[in-house]
Amino acid sequence: MNPRNLLRRAGLAIAAAPQPLSGGDMGRVWRVGDYVVKSHPNPPAGMFAAEKRGLEELASRGARTPHVYWAGAEGIVLEYLPPGPDNWAGLAEMLARLHSSPSERYGGLQPAFIGSLPLESGSDHNWPRFWREKRLLPLLTLTAPQLGPLAARVEEFINAYDWPAEGPRLIHGDLWNGNVLMSSRGPALIDPSAWNGERAVDLAMMRLFGGFAPALWQAYQEALPMPLQIRDALEAYQLYFLLVHVHFFGSGYVPSVRRILSRYKAL
Repeated sequence: MNPRNLLRRAGLAIAAAPQPLSGGDMGRVWRVGDYVVKSHPNPPAGMFAAEKRGLEELASRGARTPHVYWAGAEGIVLEYLPPGPDNWAGLAEMLARLHSSPSERYGGLQPAFIGSLPLESGSDHNWPRFWREKRLLPLLTLTAPQLGPLAARVEEFINAYDWPAEGPRLIHGDLWNGNVLMSSRGPALIDPSAWNGERAVDLAMMRLFGGFAPALWQAYQEALPMPLQIRDALEAYQLYFLLVHVHFFGSGYVPSVRRILSRYKAL
């Protein structure tokens, strides 16, 4: 989809030539003047509407996000946030505020996606049951061919591990460093996979691929301390994102899945 066409559908004036932006693993992204335009060659129904809803929900809980001008079946038009200086303390404060805001149940915000993959719908008061049945086990089904014999061990771990819980919170859901912007207005979150879960899910993804300065972790721990039980479980929670990566990018992530199992083999 031509980004100019999406801007016309949004009823916005076009004064600049489209410039491709990075971050388009699941589609195409352009800057067009004051706007960011995203599209996908074959988007699943509801994907961009879910992104709009997720950004607005995060903003309602105190997170900075780009304004959404328009979302349709083919794409989404967002506010362009100019780059600014790193502000790790500001990001920590924003995440602590988000992770301090309670929700009633796990799940919700339907439909939800991670990338272009639809997530299982539903809600539950029971975190281990929701996490297993609506997140991990569906991913295991999708990735079993790539995992091969390891799939049985993954299933055993998913069912046997005592997943710690602090209570439902709205989470970003895909919080790697590429989904954080250090903008001129302060840190901002983009490309959410927002749903009500455990904050450990966000923290696990932040640790998985790195890119967050030690100052962020120090400030976050001061603002909203992580109990030892949560800190010890972060690698286990990374299993979710590793299975997502196996699904999208292939068996190169299988050794990382095996590492998680080895880390907790004594349990």
